[in-house]
Amino acid sequence: MMSDAREHFPILTQQVDGHPLAYLDNAATTQKPRQVLDAVVRYYSESNANVGRSVHAMSMRATDAYEAARETVRGFVNAADASEIVFTKGTTESVNLVAEGFVTELVSAGDEIVVSGMEHHSNLLPWHRVCRRTGAVLRVVPTDADGEITAAAFAEQLGPRTRFAAVAHVSNVQGTVNPVAEISALTRERGIPLLVDGAQAVAHRPVDVQALGADFYCFSGHKMYAPMGTGVLYGRAELLERTDPLLVGGGMVRHVNAEGPQKVFPAPALFEGGTPNIAGAVGLAAAVEYLTGIGMDQVAAHDAELTARAAAGLRGLDGVRVFGAQQPSGGLVSFGVDGLHPYDVGNHLSANGIMVRTGVHCAMPFVDSLGVVGTVRASFAVYNTPEEVDRLVETVATAEKGFWTNEHPNERFLSD
Repeated sequence: MMSDAREHFPILTQQVDGHPLAYLDNAATTQKPRQVLDAVVRYYSESNANVGRSVHAMSMRATDAYEAARETVRGFVNAADASEIVFTKGTTESVNLVAEGFVTELVSAGDEIVVSGMEHHSNLLPWHRVCRRTGAVLRVVPTDADGEITAAAFAEQLGPRTRFAAVAHVSNVQGTVNPVAEISALTRERGIPLLVDGAQAVAHRPVDVQALGADFYCFSGHKMYAPMGTGVLYGRAELLERTDPLLVGGGMVRHVNAEGPQKVFPAPALFEGGTPNIAGAVGLAAAVEYLTGIGMDQVAAHDAELTARAAAGLRGLDGVRVFGAQQPSGGLVSFGVDGLHPYDVGNHLSANGIMVRTGVHCAMPFVDSLGVVGTVRASFAVYNTPEEVDRLVETVATAEKGFWTNEHPNERFLSD
């Protein structure tokens, strides 16, 4: 099925400036297969109604589809029960839900929250805010010379006042696959809940939240072939029971009067106040079915093969630095070209029909630690081919100085 995957994505048939589209910005968002598009259109064409609000046939049909989607996602990440799957609008909302609803009540002045030094802003800024509000202290696990962390380095930051920890499964900057199972073993034996940002993992490798030992696991649908505005928070049932909702409103309360809520529904309804993105959940389930139809082991092998091919090709070019020491398998390659601003490299690639990400990738502290103004990031999906990787390498080799290198070599933004 991998060989004909490209045919499932209608957007990829277009050309850009006369060149065939090579979409290599999948870590930012993936394209959507026709199976997902059809599922969303079918929902709106046949079953569109609000969930859990009425007894009429279409509402019941929509509710069944929504809860079936939850069960599909549960199986995909091997959660113990569907009630441990909370639908959100993305990883950012999932992390903030845990930060606001669980960790704020868990920590007090002088307590510590531990994160790695490679986190996306969405797994960093919520913890900064918790610390400002509570007086807790944020401790950062330093990365090594290659921008990577080890379980041992993580353990060094876990102290008697550590109350919570968070780490990316896969770095969105350089594709490093972190030793999450080892880290979770360390936190579990100390009684420290661990949140894992899985946004860059779920599209590229099998994820088993129970085997990983994650207490919370967050990911976004749009990075795994599903519609934008969809996401998941997995939380162990006993921890969700101690978590307050981020939003309150219709659908999460069983009884309320003028004095306030008297009885609320348990998870997951507790955390899904308001009308949810029902079509998005249906599309997310279709994306899960699409991936499982291919087979996640095959997806992982395909994406790792392209990543390794890109890293080897880029390392073979004079003046190109590929970031990270691991044999890359995280689905992306981050690199820089000596003497060229990453934006000039990105503009050159775009002019040749190749779409990549350039800049700090919403991980500014990590990119700062690498000592660069930004990087160029190529990231891969099931529809990408070895030929596209070779085009990438060949085109990088012909990049030249442009506006950014000549006028703003050390700038990320032209205005504050």
